[in-house]
Amino acid sequence: MPWLDAIETFSFTLAKIGETLLEALGVICIVVGLIVTVRLTVKILKHRHRVMLPFIQIRLKFGLWLALALEFQLGADILSTAIAPSNEALIRLSVIAVIRTFLNYFLNKEVEAQMELRERAIAHNYAPLFMLDSPIDFMEIPQDIPKPPNPRP
Repeated sequence: MPWLDAIETFSFTLAKIGETLLEALGVICIVVGLIVTVRLTVKILKHRHRVMLPFIQIRLKFGLWLALALEFQLGADILSTAIAPSNEALIRLSVIAVIRTFLNYFLNKEVEAQMELRERAIAHNYAPLFMLDSPIDFMEIPQDIPKPPNPRP
């Protein structure tokens, strides 16, 4: 049946395009994550003189971008496995799924710890931890809590 061959060819082409796009998005996430992490590091270094560098914030920032990149990579591998399910593709998919699961689990634990630390800092109005550009950018300071004064003019 020629129409079935046309559908199969179209599906294969569509899956290949999707796989390529997802892999490209994964690479873009890693590059953007690196840039954002370097910017955060420079910002922290400028504003934290004679204080230990908070590696956990920097690691969390980059880790969140890596987790997003792994999601895209997992999607690309699922598409490639759907097209040609070889043993190598299945093993690769399994390894990436396990890595992504562990990374997300531990990132979630660290994000929860950072949220708790941030809530305590807000409650006690502790300025050094009251950062708007934290590794958890989506967490905004509630509007009813006053912002602490800037320690440097």
